[in-house]
Amino acid sequence: MTSSTLVAALAAAAALLSPAAQAQDTKVAIGISGWTGFAPLTLAKEAGLFKKHGLDVSIKKIPQKDRHLAIASGDIQCAATTVETWVVWNANGVATTQIFQLDKSYGADGMVVKPHITKITDLKGKTVAADAPGTAGYFGLAWILKKNGMSVKDVKVVNMGPQPAANAMIAGTDGIDAAMTYEPYLGAVRAKPEAGKIIATTLDYPMVMDTFGCTPKFLAENPKAAKALADGYFDAVAMIKAEPKKSFEIMGADVKQTAEAFEKSQAYLRWQDREANQKFFAGEHAQFSKEAADLLLEVGIIKALPDMGKLADTRFLK
Repeated sequence: MTSSTLVAALAAAAALLSPAAQAQDTKVAIGISGWTGFAPLTLAKEAGLFKKHGLDVSIKKIPQKDRHLAIASGDIQCAATTVETWVVWNANGVATTQIFQLDKSYGADGMVVKPHITKITDLKGKTVAADAPGTAGYFGLAWILKKNGMSVKDVKVVNMGPQPAANAMIAGTDGIDAAMTYEPYLGAVRAKPEAGKIIATTLDYPMVMDTFGCTPKFLAENPKAAKALADGYFDAVAMIKAEPKKSFEIMGADVKQTAEAFEKSQAYLRWQDREANQKFFAGEHAQFSKEAADLLLEVGIIKALPDMGKLADTRFLK
């Protein structure tokens, strides 16, 4: 075979392989935050687990209050957020569908108060730092207050993200009596008890559950990629169990934590494997979504219920 014939043959082979290679490498942009519960998504990307399933994943850190805007603009196709937030997004015209559960908080989210606050009802007329309406922090505040016979109208809410809210408590900022935050920032407050005490967490009020979802358009056009996203996440959960030290190093580095510090943060939540997902979506998801939607209506975050039957698509869990 002459050199020119060889070159032609190689070019022809490359042309045949190229479409297949591209078909296996579906691009998808995901929006998350630095919340500890989302870390397996980072692990799946950094450890090559998404790549193994034929995905080219980019992960963008976007505050929860802006994540739906990134979806609406097409900047991202998928996102991670709390179960009730999908209700808000869909009620406000940003069509999204949950396809698997990421985690459940077991004390990883909470309310921090200054020493003069001894019980939740002491917050009446006080100032609470919490993320914007439509976020997990604001919903968590509304949920805790409701369970204690109060509402967000009984307090003054100053909008701060989870990290600045925790920092304000640590700094002893005047005029802020309490704050809603989560790991890893809640851990910083735990480490400085003089800054305030954790008066309530998701151990007391289990209402923080995170799920992963995408636009209906992406799911319709890329069902194999949606299944690959779920499989990549479940692979990451399995890797955490099999190689905890390596996994904690990778996940911790993304939020500027040591493996040891990250390990402490993740102790307050439970990542959900495939079996736990199937159980969750068999009934608990719909039940919680309905209770959350009723509260969101009550506090004025949404004006009407979205189509509750379209909030989740469980076919990718198999």
